[in-house]
Amino acid sequence: MKTLNYVSLENIDPQLLLPILNGEVNRTHLMAHDPFTPESLAAWMANKCLVDKQPGCRVRAIQNNNSVLGWCGIQQEAERYEIAIVVDKQYWGVGKQIFKDMMDWAKELNHDTVFICFLHTRPQYAFLCKRAKQVFTIEMYGNQFTAYEISVQEY
Repeated sequence: MKTLNYVSLENIDPQLLLPILNGEVNRTHLMAHDPFTPESLAAWMANKCLVDKQPGCRVRAIQNNNSVLGWCGIQQEAERYEIAIVVDKQYWGVGKQIFKDMMDWAKELNHDTVFICFLHTRPQYAFLCKRAKQVFTIEMYGNQFTAYEISVQEY
């Protein structure tokens, strides 16, 4: 895979994200919600653009060779800065590179720690367990998540 580009959601055609966000495999790994419509996706993207403007946050679409792979971000949730990565199944292999790039963002944004949270139905990831200060279970929005607390400076 060549260089990944991180592009403001304002500069992405929503129709390129729609099949990724509504993809059956991706939806099994996320909190249950209705599939996105063009209207609900526009509202979601507008909200993520507002999150992007908040101190300590950054939300971007992920591109490679003008193809949209998905989106990622550092966003504040319940007093924690969390990393979110959602990519089309065919690009799951680039997740570690995206994670590394996001840890560089976390350094730029002067975070001490960031969290990555996966729905409880997903297995624990050795890659993250090795790097985590702690791994624990939390509840958000009526769902249980496995949370990994990652020290930014030690990464």
